[in-house]
Amino acid sequence: MLNIAEGYARRSNREFRQFLDYAHGSCAEVQSALYIALDLKYISQQQFTNIFEQTEEISRMITSFSIYLRNKNAK
Repeated sequence: MLNIAEGYARRSNREFRQFLDYAHGSCAEVQSALYIALDLKYISQQQFTNIFEQTEEISRMITSFSIYLRNKNAK
């Protein structure tokens, strides 16, 4: 969320898309941390699945928004 806010504050779609890429990477980091938490039994399989599915949805949303901005600039 902080990457998206920072990118928006840059006031250019090109930089905004760059920060959306950072946010997308942060989603992947969270997913990696989830695997660690599951392996170390800090969270249950159910918690892992629930949170992982949420990160997948957020990842898709970030990607879709980035594509929208790229296409908007192409017009």
